[in-house]
Amino acid sequence: MEWEVVMGLEVHTELATKTKIFCGCSTEFGGAPNTHVCEVCAGMPGTLPVLNRRVVEFAVRTGLATNCAITRKTKFDRKNYFYPDLPKAYQISQLYLPICRNGYIEVKDAAGAPKKIGIHEIHMEEDAGKLVHDAVSGCTLVDYNRCGVPLLEIVSEPDFRSAAEVIEYLEKLRAILQFTGVSDCKMQEGSLRADVNLSVRRAGSAEFGTRTEMKNLNSFRAIARAIEYEAQRQIDVLEDGGTVVQETRRWDDDRGVSYAMRSKEDAQDYKYFPEPDLPPLEISDAYIEKVRAEMPELPDAKRRRYVEELGLPEYDTSILTGDLALMRLFEATISYGESPKAVANWIMGEVMKLLNDTGTAAEDMTLSPAALAAVIRMVQSEKINRGTGKTVLEKVFCEGVDPEEYVEAHNLAQITDLSAIRPVLEDVIAQNEKSVSEYKAGKTQAMGYIMGQAMRALKGKAPAKEVQRLLHELLD
Repeated sequence: MEWEVVMGLEVHTELATKTKIFCGCSTEFGGAPNTHVCEVCAGMPGTLPVLNRRVVEFAVRTGLATNCAITRKTKFDRKNYFYPDLPKAYQISQLYLPICRNGYIEVKDAAGAPKKIGIHEIHMEEDAGKLVHDAVSGCTLVDYNRCGVPLLEIVSEPDFRSAAEVIEYLEKLRAILQFTGVSDCKMQEGSLRADVNLSVRRAGSAEFGTRTEMKNLNSFRAIARAIEYEAQRQIDVLEDGGTVVQETRRWDDDRGVSYAMRSKEDAQDYKYFPEPDLPPLEISDAYIEKVRAEMPELPDAKRRRYVEELGLPEYDTSILTGDLALMRLFEATISYGESPKAVANWIMGEVMKLLNDTGTAAEDMTLSPAALAAVIRMVQSEKINRGTGKTVLEKVFCEGVDPEEYVEAHNLAQITDLSAIRPVLEDVIAQNEKSVSEYKAGKTQAMGYIMGQAMRALKGKAPAKEVQRLLHELLD
């Protein structure tokens, strides 16, 4: 029996504001527990929230960037639930009039054709605190630093049919949020996380199956693995004659399994009602146009420009615009006059390899565009060969050395004086009589061995094309 997977996403992104959504506490990540807390975000009696206007601006930016309609008259609602990470016992959110609705992000389907993933809504809300479970004492501790950090929840339509579509959507959404300055999207810090609502149904059926929700997935790898596991788990249940239970599940990435947390709540379980402490919000056309006019170039537009104006392949543009830090490095490096294609190749090759090898996030690297441009320029001009260029770039990346000074100090520049190269090649020829005889007898592959011996004798410091030309001149 063929099955079809149906998914929708709820993506939470913490906004790049300096203060929380309803108070003046810092949103900085990593503070000591319970040091970024005041009476408002701790839910003390008699306190009143005051809306951070920057949150509204970021919400409108996100809506415009994802093709949404902006709700002109919007308001907040109380979502009531009783967990220890919410000291007020309710969360201020939006149910009835979310600020953005009916948008989309375009991905490719399984056949490579364009497909629009609908965005049902985007709403503003406050984050909850963080529970810390101490395995030694068996106690649960709570850190309220995150409580009140502003969030956007971006709710898709159930339009996903594969993990590949989900990952492409999330990559594009992350780029949009980063490029617009809305969020840093550091998944390792929880500023971008996704809940996956997943069900399966018989292929060709129009009726949805019973869905489960896997919460707070914070890496693309974990999301892809969780989707594959949960889809197969539900298929196995149904094929064995069982019934899928609507529930919230947690993904254990170390074990590669999901497990039940609690029954899945519906809206009525939260007893929503209009937030009495915040007035309704009216957003004017003039305000929306002001935000639109201040928007930076978005990833899709940047990709088109890279193809049309810089002549880059679409694959290159998708990599470079998939991460804000890589895009900034690329644009700053080509401003020094280096070839866009050469810069793209070095970033996608050596820079990304160094990021991976050192476990460095792109936004945390200290590699300067000027230094990268200097390395590329020395390779392109044949002052150094590409192998040496890779070595120099690693030193620049890891130790922050000046590339040109490093090349001079370690005598890495290529030998370009023919009068210095020729005697070395004559000596190599004299010491490899057998290979020279084979080459002269018609075994052209012998030239590869002679060439290798020549480059070794020159310590890789002569242009390979020039060495090959001189060898042919001496032997033919």
